[in-house]
Amino acid sequence: MAELTLDGGPLAIVDVVAVARDGAEVHLSSEAAARMDTTRQIIEDVVADGETVYGVTTGFGALAGVRVPDEDLEQLQRSLLRSHASGVGPPLPAEVVRAMMLLRARTLATGYSGVRPLLATRLLRFLNARVHPIIPEQGSVGASGDLAQLAHLALPLIGEGWADIAGDTLDGAAALQSMGLEPLSLRPKEGLSLLNGTEAMLAVGCLAQADAEKLAVAADVISAMSLEAVLGTDRTFDPRLHEIRPHPGQQKSAANLLRILSGSKIVSSHRESDHAVQDAYSMRCTPHVHGAARDVIYFARGVFERELASVTDNPVVLADTREVLSTGNFHGEPLGFALDFLASALSEFGSISERRTDRMLDPNHSSGLPAFLAHEPGLNSGFMLSQYTQAALVAQNRILSHPATVDTIPTSGSQEDHVSMGWNAALKLRSVVFNVSRILAVEALCAAQALEMRAPLRPAEATAAAIDAIRQIVAHLDSDRVLGPEIEAVAEEVLLSGVLSDRVARVTGELA
Repeated sequence: MAELTLDGGPLAIVDVVAVARDGAEVHLSSEAAARMDTTRQIIEDVVADGETVYGVTTGFGALAGVRVPDEDLEQLQRSLLRSHASGVGPPLPAEVVRAMMLLRARTLATGYSGVRPLLATRLLRFLNARVHPIIPEQGSVGASGDLAQLAHLALPLIGEGWADIAGDTLDGAAALQSMGLEPLSLRPKEGLSLLNGTEAMLAVGCLAQADAEKLAVAADVISAMSLEAVLGTDRTFDPRLHEIRPHPGQQKSAANLLRILSGSKIVSSHRESDHAVQDAYSMRCTPHVHGAARDVIYFARGVFERELASVTDNPVVLADTREVLSTGNFHGEPLGFALDFLASALSEFGSISERRTDRMLDPNHSSGLPAFLAHEPGLNSGFMLSQYTQAALVAQNRILSHPATVDTIPTSGSQEDHVSMGWNAALKLRSVVFNVSRILAVEALCAAQALEMRAPLRPAEATAAAIDAIRQIVAHLDSDRVLGPEIEAVAEEVLLSGVLSDRVARVTGELA
């Protein structure tokens, strides 16, 4: 996708990824601009008629009852951005910032915010020019949306705050000057409409969802490699066994495993053997664990897709009745639950992966493989410490999987007396995605090594393709070397990139 047009309709997760990661340009449609002009005029009329409307002619939060004089309404909007830009901590990565800019522009493009088209087009100018506002990571409670993060995003539009341009940090005025633009002078409600919404949570959720779907397929491929490596059986993936427990994710995972293992000479070499009456749970129950996690991924996708079709501003302008109505659509609870649940589900991919890895490394459970998959064990430690890394990340994921959305701390003088903490759920999820990709990368490296040690027996054609993908990045471990960078490379360049699943799909067809 080279270009995207915002017409005020829903976006898809693939759209968010195309803009955030692949740099697709975004433009506002003329139809969306016309709708925005219509509702902007309603706001202008409200101000002209002296009506009292939250955030338009009043203060914010607990100060909603304070009427602001007409001559101060533009200063009110500037003050809002400044006061709410209270975030702290390291800056968000560019991909999250880009997703936030896209999503906020989309919300404005629906026409429900009552702002000028200029706000949306200015956001898109920044996005297309790769001028990325610097947004601190911490500071949102997910109540009126992600106020602090969105305030930092908006500041450069008025010539304040800071932005990143090709790795250089410029203040907001200099960033505008570099694009030949003047600072925006905000009209009534426009500052508020830049801040109120769930775009930060949703940005993280969409990117994590895209990663989760790649990792779900990768986990099936890698687990099939591990099962081959320890001389496991594919009989428990028989579709008749999964028809009698019809969870969709379980059935898809079991079907994937059967297709991946099809034609394996390693599996067929011991099919009639009684060396193991039943495989360990980490092998036999892979479809049940992976499948349950997949079902959560499907649930989260539905939540994020609905939010990509939502308006989370407050108040909203209804053009047909010319009403300006307060709403609670900015509350992050729906997203917070999905973000929390997705983190827990992904953590289980990592937990069972570590157990499979341990079986390959332990000569008491690996059906004849050398200790820690090392050549000359003792002189070499092989993958011993890589499993330590997995264990550390699994332990951290257990902490990160504690739900954020069961917590609430009242804010704004108890006007906002129940908050979602959805942004904390989003930050935890990003960490879990990182950790799980590294855990699976360790298993992938171990499984490739182990299968090569089974020669002259040949693995399945699909798992051989997976080994080839890994070997494009990392060589067989003949003697001890530094493995940390290789784990990182496999995680990023083979798993999260989608290379592993693409290579395997050339053999199996597209995996579910």
